[in-house]
Amino acid sequence: MISKDKITEIFCSIDDFCLVFEPALRKRELSTGKKTRNRKFVMSKSEIVTITVLFHLSGFRTFKHFYLFYVQKHLTQEFPNTVSYNRFVELMQSNVLPLTLYMKTCCLGRCTGISFIDSTPIRACKNKRIKQNKVFNGIATTGKSTMGWFYGFKLHIIVNDKGELLDFIITQANVDDRTPLKQDNILERIFGSLYADKGYVSKELMALLFQQGLHLVTGIRNNMKNVMMTMRDKILLRKRSVIETINDQLKNIAQAEHSRHRSFANFITNLVASLIAYSFQEKKPRIKFETHDTTQLALFY
Repeated sequence: MISKDKITEIFCSIDDFCLVFEPALRKRELSTGKKTRNRKFVMSKSEIVTITVLFHLSGFRTFKHFYLFYVQKHLTQEFPNTVSYNRFVELMQSNVLPLTLYMKTCCLGRCTGISFIDSTPIRACKNKRIKQNKVFNGIATTGKSTMGWFYGFKLHIIVNDKGELLDFIITQANVDDRTPLKQDNILERIFGSLYADKGYVSKELMALLFQQGLHLVTGIRNNMKNVMMTMRDKILLRKRSVIETINDQLKNIAQAEHSRHRSFANFITNLVASLIAYSFQEKKPRIKFETHDTTQLALFY
């Protein structure tokens, strides 16, 4: 289970963000010209967002069991004024904006000059139930990964050598892995070398990123000629498995992927909360790498 100190740490961090977010949101809200009642909710935004994130650190497989049998029974001191389960699900989905902004502003790491990028499929349902799925009708698409065809979305993440998330983007399943890199917003904070698999091979993309001061390093396909690269890039390209380990933890430990969604808002809330939960993980997958000045070149084969 989650320790009391960890719960306090997460709540204080989220509460500090909400103290800034809520006044800023009120200033930008559009008025309808009608008087509205500004009744306070029983639970604050900080409590709602905190519980949403804690679920992905708890080890529970379903949120209903987590909320009814853990939060309302064992966390009564931390959250004394809880609402019913159905009401909390509504509040959780309505707070997707502060959840996402908190992830973008408070949970991302710093680029060290060594970055890894990869995409992983987020399945909306099993392949046998694609035609029966109505939740993501017109939103999700069918795509293909190394594990075969799937129906849903793709999660593209960029991490540094310390295992920290640098940025992320969610696309439909049929979007090419190289497409998000052609948009400047995902690479605003990235510099140095970016290591990727063979799915990112593209001379056009490599030249585009080089103009932005970013060196894209990828493997080569079987029908391509050998290329020269430094020993440093060759070693780090072999260490690219660290991002695959992170994807595995996001999906199997933080539960970024499951087939129980009842709305698209619930899907986004679940996915972003799992990324926040990973950022609070004490031991993240990382690589040990020491640099030495050398002029040696290695032939990649």
